[in-house]
Amino acid sequence: MHQIAPMSEDQAAIKAAVEKTLEPFNDEYWAKTDETGDWPEEFCDAMAAGGWLGIAFPEEYGGAGLGLKEAALMMQTVTRTGAGFSAASAIHLNIFGPKPLEKFGNAEQKQENLPKIIAGQEKMCFAVTEPNSGLDTSSLETKAERTNSGYTINGRKIWTTGAQRADKILIIARTTPKDQCAKPYMGLSLFYTDLDRGKIEANPIPKMGRKAVECNTLFIDGLEVPKEHLIGEEGAGFKYLIQGLNPERVLFAVESIGLGFSALERAAQYAKDRVVFGRPIGQNQGIQHPLAKAWAELSAAELLAYKAAGLYDEGLDCGAEANAAKYLGTEAGFRACETAVLTHGGMGYAKEYHVERMMREAMLARIAPVSREMILNFIAERVLGLPKSY
Repeated sequence: MHQIAPMSEDQAAIKAAVEKTLEPFNDEYWAKTDETGDWPEEFCDAMAAGGWLGIAFPEEYGGAGLGLKEAALMMQTVTRTGAGFSAASAIHLNIFGPKPLEKFGNAEQKQENLPKIIAGQEKMCFAVTEPNSGLDTSSLETKAERTNSGYTINGRKIWTTGAQRADKILIIARTTPKDQCAKPYMGLSLFYTDLDRGKIEANPIPKMGRKAVECNTLFIDGLEVPKEHLIGEEGAGFKYLIQGLNPERVLFAVESIGLGFSALERAAQYAKDRVVFGRPIGQNQGIQHPLAKAWAELSAAELLAYKAAGLYDEGLDCGAEANAAKYLGTEAGFRACETAVLTHGGMGYAKEYHVERMMREAMLARIAPVSREMILNFIAERVLGLPKSY
C-alpha cells in the first residue's frame, strides 16, 4: 500500500533489514506485552544485536554513524510492522537520548558509557519532567547541592520511562537557584549517573496504553552523585537538552505515521473482506473516503518529517519543520488509527483485530513530549513573528 519515498539504495536496505529483525515479533507478541505489561526484552535484544540502537552514533563507539533520516526510517519501519509504540518506545530513548553525553560529555564519560548503551548492556532512563513544572523546564525544582565529592540530588520526577529496569539515569537538576540566575533556564545541570534504588523510589503510573513500556514517578532522596558524573559545564544543562528536541520531534512524527499506515492497511483489508448487505463495505464511499483521507494526511506529514530530518542532517535550522511534522504526524497517525477502529465497526473495539491497541497508543504521541498547543505557540512566535503568549 505504501512505500516510504524517496529512499536511497542504502536506506532501502535499512528498511528491509529492520523488517527482517521484526519478523519474529508478530501481533500476538505485542498483544501479550500489552496485556501483561512485560517489557519487550526479546525485541530490545534483537535490535541491539542488529546494531540498531547505535544507528545515529559515531562508529568509534560502536554506532553506525548515520543521520536522523536513517534513524527516522528505522523507527517508522518499527511501528509500521504493527509493533507500534510498545516497540518504538522501548528503544526510542536509545536513538537520540544519549546525545548530550556524546556531544558534551568528556572523553572518559563517552568511552565508558556509549558503547554499553549502544550494545544494550547499559540501560538508561531520562528524568526531566516534574509534577509541578510540566513543559516549563525552567521551573524544575529538583536540586543538586554541591558536596566535597560532587552533588546530592533531592526532588521528584514524573513520566520517566523505563526506570523499573534502568541501571543508569540521565537527570537534570537545579544547581543554582532560579532567582540567582540571569535567565530562568540557566542554573540547571545535567548528570549521567547510577540509578541507586536505595535513594530513588520508582513507582509505575497506570496509563491508557503501551503498558509494556512503563512510565514512573521518581522520588529522589539523597542521591549521591560524583562530580565526575556531571555532563559538560555546571549550569548549562538546559542548553544541552535542547540539542535533542528537534530530532525527538521528528522521531515521534514518523513513529506515529508508521503506526497510522499499519492501522490503515488493516482497515483497508477488512473493508475488502467484510461483506454486509451483499457487498464489501469497502465499496461504500462512506468507508472509502475516510480511509483515503487518512492516507493523504499521513503521506503529507511524512514528507515534512523527512524534510526536517534532511535539514537536521545538513546542520541547518529545522525547528519549524520538526515541530510542524510532530504536530501533523501525530494528529494524522491518531486519525488513521481512529478511522481503522471505526472501519472495523464493533470488531474495532475488540482486541482481536489490534486496531484498538493502536488507537490507544497513538494518543500518547499527541501529548508527549510536547503538546499540540505548545507546538502551535512555537510556530506562531518563531515563524509568524507573533507576540509570545506564555
